[in-house]
Amino acid sequence: MNVIDRIEKIRRKEKRIAIGLMSGTSADGIDAILVELKNDGTKFKIINFIVKKYPEEIRDYIFKTFEKGSTHDVAILNFILGELFATASLDLINSSGFKVSEIDFIGSHGQTIYHMPILTTIGNITTRSTLQIGEPAVIAERTGLPVVADFRVRDVAAGGQGAPIVSYVDYLLFRDKTKTRLIQNIGGIANVTVIPKNASIDDIYGFDTGPGNMMIDAAIKFLTKGSLTYDKDGMVAFSGNVQKKLLKQLMKHPYILKPPPKTTGREMFGEHYTRKLIDRWLRRGYSFQDIITTLTEFTVQSIIESYKHFVFPKYDVSEIILGGGGAYNKYIISRLKEELRGIKISLHEDYGIQSKLKEALAIAILANETLNGNPNNIPNVTGATKPVVMGKIIP
Repeated sequence: MNVIDRIEKIRRKEKRIAIGLMSGTSADGIDAILVELKNDGTKFKIINFIVKKYPEEIRDYIFKTFEKGSTHDVAILNFILGELFATASLDLINSSGFKVSEIDFIGSHGQTIYHMPILTTIGNITTRSTLQIGEPAVIAERTGLPVVADFRVRDVAAGGQGAPIVSYVDYLLFRDKTKTRLIQNIGGIANVTVIPKNASIDDIYGFDTGPGNMMIDAAIKFLTKGSLTYDKDGMVAFSGNVQKKLLKQLMKHPYILKPPPKTTGREMFGEHYTRKLIDRWLRRGYSFQDIITTLTEFTVQSIIESYKHFVFPKYDVSEIILGGGGAYNKYIISRLKEELRGIKISLHEDYGIQSKLKEALAIAILANETLNGNPNNIPNVTGATKPVVMGKIIP
């Protein structure tokens, strides 16, 4: 069967069995989900999932590449991660009792290595840029399955910021005729999708609100010398006190009140930025617990301020649905509930989706739309000049 016939055979199916692969800005590992999708992507059934933590030496290499990687580091890591994504896919298939031949396609986000939404000029060319690695050709070769990957770049080529890309999926899954909903993801970076009641896709609005878990994770890792990599359940945050002077300084970051469309990443709120702050705070005598509590509160307040300036003046919000790894941080959840009294706050779990798996599910749905030939970005969210079909197909 030639490659065109292979893709057309998938397109003719009313239901498809797909794998979604995601490694987020926290770079802690690969979330892999096996899901049955309706042709139009509006209905799904999660069959199985696995979470494959990166081996310590690989994760260290990823963070080395974030901070000061050479072209050699990026090139070799691209293929290493491709192998790991492929292995995660095969392990998921085997653990689910499926045959490879029963899977229709794989959608892979890859690992973001660099994301620069700010316009940059070299010579007479001005552009934004983004780079995700985890070579999809390797995934296709090892699994024998079609792979859809590298979603963000087409939106950037169309003048957008390449993020947030999950807003299209939020629209498919959570639109409602009578309720205005905010879909708040708290991953390494936090982002919100605004879905007005009875919305068409042109009504959808969204942006990155600021740091999610990224600064908290970096601080935990640095202050514990690597013995901890995240604040489980937010217990460290609960044990400290918010240092208001430090929080006030953090909230002065220019990104917080920058108007949308906007997106951010490790280049702005990553380990280098966080360590500089921590070094200064430690010299001033602030405790480990108070630093973590203050950074966690920064995530909360950056979300709240984003709503106050860019959401609440325009929309009467009925419900906020929280997802991402930050939805397991009980400090963040409790504080958001305190600050947003009067608005219903739900979790993705209330809608049959594990919070941590939302982005892997979103990648499978985006890949499904790519194969259908449907535009799957939202210009109101990313700032692109037009709707485009994101994703490259490796048959």
